[in-house]
Amino acid sequence: MPSVINMHQAKSTLSQLVKQAEAGAEILIARNGKAVARLTCIEVPKPALPWGALRGKMRMADDFEAPLDSMKDYI
Repeated sequence: MPSVINMHQAKSTLSQLVKQAEAGAEILIARNGKAVARLTCIEVPKPALPWGALRGKMRMADDFEAPLDSMKDYI
């Protein structure tokens, strides 16, 4: 359940609230007892590997497409 903090307290403790949000907490900021804003952590997407980043680091077996012996009954 998110924490509900009033506007004045949020102004006074903003840096602490941001640290809590970075740690995964969800904080609702209220004005006159009514929630008006949500403070959460931003999801930063992982960068994709650039093309060719694994070139020379992986090897495909010569018989990769050959049927498996254990599957002969199904073929």
